[in-house]
Amino acid sequence: MRLVLRTTNEQAEPAAAPLPLPPGSDPLLRLQHETQPLSGPDVTRCTGHPRELPLRGIPVMCPACQARRDWVLINHRRNVWIGCRCGHQWLEPEITRADFDGLLTTSNCTTYPSLEQALTAHGFDGSFAGTYLM
Repeated sequence: MRLVLRTTNEQAEPAAAPLPLPPGSDPLLRLQHETQPLSGPDVTRCTGHPRELPLRGIPVMCPACQARRDWVLINHRRNVWIGCRCGHQWLEPEITRADFDGLLTTSNCTTYPSLEQALTAHGFDGSFAGTYLM
């Protein structure tokens, strides 16, 4: 376990919780409320990484199928997992949440009801085992 010290004196303000909308409210306001991006410590985020992923100069290789590129990175709280097209996933302690944030390339995001549905939608459930999609 690594300890990360903050070096700034900024006071972080907690994010205000969204107000619940009454059941009979305006449909446009309800849609806007429902499409707000999720945030907070319990949100799971994913991003694709099509190239090789070097950690300390050594490219990551899937222990199950020996793939060397085309990854999905999954962030939940402080942990980051690497997922392969074969469906194998593992916790990677060398990648921090800050590293994950640096790999995010777009502000567009799609929200899925579960991590399993997100992995299936993007082909990381084992359906494309042995292939690289580019």
